[in-house]
Amino acid sequence: MIEIEYIVRDRRGVERLRTADKKAAEAYDRILENAERLADWLRAGSVLPSLPDDELETLTVHLARHAREVELILKGKPVESGADPVVSEPAPRVTPIKATG
Repeated sequence: MIEIEYIVRDRRGVERLRTADKKAAEAYDRILENAERLADWLRAGSVLPSLPDDELETLTVHLARHAREVELILKGKPVESGADPVVSEPAPRVTPIKATG
């Protein structure tokens, strides 16, 4: 039996997700990439300059994970409560690994 495991690492090389589901790994990788772009943009604009890096990461991952809801909010549209935040992306089968340090 062949078993393939996908490992998603952030740009620092910290393992964030380990799964056998390729689509879940790709979806989580996109979330991390978008979160990193958001963090860079917020830091460059001096938004929340005293926010610690780990809290900024939590914020930007949350925004990236809920991108469709954020888009609706920015368009002035209501967001359904209890709606699945990532409708077309499958949820990872395992819990993402929280970065330490």
